[in-house]
Amino acid sequence: MKILIRNGRVIDPASGRDEIADLAIASGRIVGIGAVGDFQAERTIDAAGLVVAPGLVDLAARLREPGQEHEGMLESELAAAAAGGVTSLVCLPDTDPVLDEPGLVEMLKFRARKLSRCRLFPLGALTRRLEGQALTEMAELTEAGCVGFSQVDVPLADTQVLLRALQYASTFGYSVWLRPQDAWLGKGVAAQGAVATRLGLSGVPVAAETIALHTIFELVRATRARVHVCRLSSAAGVALLRAAKAEGLPVTGDVSINSLHLTDVDIGYFNADLRLTPPLRQGADRDALRAGLADGTIDALVSDHNPVAEDMKNLPFGEAEPGATGLELLLSLALRWGADAGLPLAQTLARVTQHPVRVLGDAVGSLASSAGRLVEGGVADVCIFDPAAVWSVTPADLASRGKHTPFAFATTGMALPGRVRATLVAGTVAHERG
Repeated sequence: MKILIRNGRVIDPASGRDEIADLAIASGRIVGIGAVGDFQAERTIDAAGLVVAPGLVDLAARLREPGQEHEGMLESELAAAAAGGVTSLVCLPDTDPVLDEPGLVEMLKFRARKLSRCRLFPLGALTRRLEGQALTEMAELTEAGCVGFSQVDVPLADTQVLLRALQYASTFGYSVWLRPQDAWLGKGVAAQGAVATRLGLSGVPVAAETIALHTIFELVRATRARVHVCRLSSAAGVALLRAAKAEGLPVTGDVSINSLHLTDVDIGYFNADLRLTPPLRQGADRDALRAGLADGTIDALVSDHNPVAEDMKNLPFGEAEPGATGLELLLSLALRWGADAGLPLAQTLARVTQHPVRVLGDAVGSLASSAGRLVEGGVADVCIFDPAAVWSVTPADLASRGKHTPFAFATTGMALPGRVRATLVAGTVAHERG
């Protein structure tokens, strides 16, 4: 379909474009920006007063498939992605069964393509069944469509296995995605500190993150493997990543929307919606994460989307399953952070568009030249949103099957800026809000 988006504020962080312009789309590609001549549109979208931006790219989302096909999880979570303006997302391999076989990856990508709601980039398991012993067949998983390899939240206790994984990945140009957490110190349910002590909750010290980061960076020095450190949670972790980048190590990092905006104080009286991994830390850590994202030490902001069933959240805090829904909140929480940091809108959007694509690199294949961008001839993945809109999170209204979020208005009273009006994936309207 030929679509003309008229009179919107077109922002492309990659090129620096920020102007009121028209955007013409045909055959899934952007064919004109600005003066589009006599383009004959089959549909026109009036974007006056709205921002027309690249579709968001989220580097961390759980979709619960394979494992919960009977509940239609893939359909609901990709619908949530489209509702949040996310057109490309990286899904994690801790499914049931684990994404450690090419056939599972191919099936997942096939189902996602049929739904046409969002582009899916799976991470493969780094070790078989995520057990931390035998490495997976990385070459076969890459051919099946994996963009990297991860242990998700299962730390590798055996450093020899991690060394071999990084040596292999370095040899063949694969990237390894690791959440830095020591296998023995990271078993608590809240961040170590006064709040955890007062509530009687087992604590996770900052050292659980920094010890793991020291190990990872030392092995990167030895192997030169590309490593992405996922969901940093501490000021000390940000400092270590900053030093590693200054040294020239091939490392990148991200932070979740939860750690960027919340602290351990928000747990209140054992609110299980704030039972998260990594755990929420103190205000100084949150401030360091916000500053690290602003100065480029941290490359990307992620939703850390993890839809948790009702019966797994309505438990005592220490027994509740960690996780929260986030895909539909990513844009608004990015805008809130950007406003607090005093950043131009284009720089804020870069953390959820252009910069995540740089983390993915060539793994996105033919999309590499235009993903996360608005460029003539490029793929027409577009997010149209109202920057002036203010809304409150009502869990029942979320498209995701996971209704638990720390940002529900009843919990925090937090009003969020920015509302997605339409999402286009390859020139097809995947979501539209009246």
